[in-house]
Amino acid sequence: MLETGLETWKRSNLQVFWNDLAPADHIVQIYENDKVFLDSLEGFAGSGILAGESVILIATKEHLDAIKKRLLNHGFDIESLVANERFIGLEACETLSKFMVNNWPDEKLFFETVKGVFKRAQKNSRKVRAFGEMVALLWQEGFNDATVQLEKLWNQFHEKGAFSLFCAYPKKGFKQDISKSIHTICCEHSKIIDGGPRPSTEIHYRSCDLN
Repeated sequence: MLETGLETWKRSNLQVFWNDLAPADHIVQIYENDKVFLDSLEGFAGSGILAGESVILIATKEHLDAIKKRLLNHGFDIESLVANERFIGLEACETLSKFMVNNWPDEKLFFETVKGVFKRAQKNSRKVRAFGEMVALLWQEGFNDATVQLEKLWNQFHEKGAFSLFCAYPKKGFKQDISKSIHTICCEHSKIIDGGPRPSTEIHYRSCDLN
């Protein structure tokens, strides 16, 4: 157990953590650098593929390219996974543009957009896990209320489907009081994983139940 002030963090092997995800899990990471984040995203995506699940990644082009390279280096046949829609990589900015209206997520357009993607991923009754970076882009642009609304829309969609959901925010995007901002984001999630430097084989996490 890791003690940080009044907060209690648990330590887990990275692969064990991502393998044991429950469909009800909505996990967030607020990370200090891209390596820490990419280690987590690689574990999330790779363990899903190995478990026979479909993996949806809605991320920046830079992060999509980095994860594809990492998975290729581990022997994953990305071309085949993409062809079979077991790996669906979408650019976050382009996906945001499909449902944002006047800097606010339109509920109807959002559900139409994500339902279409999930329908592809769920072929042959496959389980799905999804990662989204759109909230981080909105947060960095200062659209904090729109970010929280998008998180709420994801939670509404999440409640209707059995899939694990992961999102991540760079710590540099938090320009306000960090503790208050983290509390705001954490309230929309079930678990938070530590975003500081750590062994690449470990995950440090805690519940987001702040009551």
